[in-house]
Amino acid sequence: MLCSLSQLKENDLAQIRTLEKEIGQPILAFSCRETSPASLDADRLEKVQALEKQLGVALVAVNA
Repeated sequence: MLCSLSQLKENDLAQIRTLEKEIGQPILAFSCRETSPASLDADRLEKVQALEKQLGVALVAVNA
C-alpha cells in the first residue's frame, strides 16, 4: 500500500479546517492505493536514489 497527501476539494478542506479548530490540532489527509514496489537491479536503484538525493524527496518505483 502506498499513501500520499490527498488532493482535496475546497469543501472537504473547509470541513477539515473546522475540525482542526474544534480539536485544536492540525490534521493531515492521506489517500492510499494498493500497489507493490518494483524489484530493481543495482543500477536502476542507484538512479532512483540519486534523484531522491537531488530532489530531497522519497521515490518509490512500483509495478505498473
